Amino acid sequence: MTGETTATNQTTPDDLEQQVADMMQTHWVDLTGDGDGYAAPNSEVYPWQWLWDSCFHVLVWARLGDHKRAVAELSQVFVAQTADGFVPHMNYQLDPSQSVEFWGRAGSSSITQPPMFGHAAAELLRNGVDVPGDVVANCLAGLSFLLTERRRTDDGLVVLCHPWETGTDDSPRWDDACPGGFAIDRWRAHKSYLVGTVEHNDVGSAVANPEFEVASAGFNALIAFNTFELASTIAGDGPHAETLERLRAAAEELVGAIDARWNGETWIDGGKDSPQSGGARTADGLLPLLVTANAEARVTAFASLVDPSAYGGPFGPAGVHRAEPTYEPNTYWRGPAWPQLSYLLWIAARNANDPVATQLGQSLRAGSSTSGLAEYWNIDSGNGLGAMPQSWAGLGILV
Repeated sequence: MTGETTATNQTTPDDLEQQVADMMQTHWVDLTGDGDGYAAPNSEVYPWQWLWDSCFHVLVWARLGDHKRAVAELSQVFVAQTADGFVPHMNYQLDPSQSVEFWGRAGSSSITQPPMFGHAAAELLRNGVDVPGDVVANCLAGLSFLLTERRRTDDGLVVLCHPWETGTDDSPRWDDACPGGFAIDRWRAHKSYLVGTVEHNDVGSAVANPEFEVASAGFNALIAFNTFELASTIAGDGPHAETLERLRAAAEELVGAIDARWNGETWIDGGKDSPQSGGARTADGLLPLLVTANAEARVTAFASLVDPSAYGGPFGPAGVHRAEPTYEPNTYWRGPAWPQLSYLLWIAARNANDPVATQLGQSLRAGSSTSGLAEYWNIDSGNGLGAMPQSWAGLGILV
């Protein structure tokens, strides 16, 4: 997602929930008239459905008390899932022909995104919402695909097929993969080129990309986290028992592979196309906090998230460490705070009973409010950036 406009409108903490409710209603895309649909991230800039956006929207709908739309949006995530479990990161239900020219297929994209459906389904189940059995099965199949079809044999990590699969499109972590070094126009052109080098299997699932061999620490952490989340909410002796046991074991192995890449400040990406930039200090590089078994890493990383000389800010945490030479506080994926990353890092701190959870939650709510529910925002001023309002900014009401 792109966009670098600036917000001038602001909400206040007192009316934030109503603002979010109004936004979600406005962004709802009614596909059939009988309840099927999804919330567009932004009706003008992003009218299609994105995988991890929709999973975050599910959480917002649930908080607003609209369980019907929460389940409906989660179900729509899987409309183009392939037979082996691969879940495309974009669905084009409004006009399936729109995807053909760029993605080479009708109705969906040809790559995936972080499998946040495990967490979304788990949160619904924890709150007593009836999640259809076929949706649970789809979640398990999606996680199974990543843990089996994308695992590398040398380091045990899951590989990407495109930088867009992480959702962190222009992260400094991909700078080494940009021919000639990072420059925005050059990188945008290369990202388009990389769509054409993705390798797909016989059912259309993205399985590899020899032109972009990167194993993102953050992406791997989200796979493990979503697996553990779903496994924790499904009966271990039910119809999915064997699958759950296999996936849980694979996720535990994945955590070990991730933790082997802690360097004292962050978790380093793997793969031949990120030898140096894969260690850039970024917020997504700290997502292993959701699953790490390294107690020392937890202490160090959580402290850095609220340290004003590192990631910390009143509307933070920053997307890029302030001391990184690539830090740019108002530039897309080069420094601003992103609500979905702030939410995930807050979840990590809350689950670990780390005291920084309070500060992280406050900064997320403040950012959502002050930015005018923007796509992302400046960590020091709260000034909104990107598309606005953006549906996932509604995560601010969850903390």
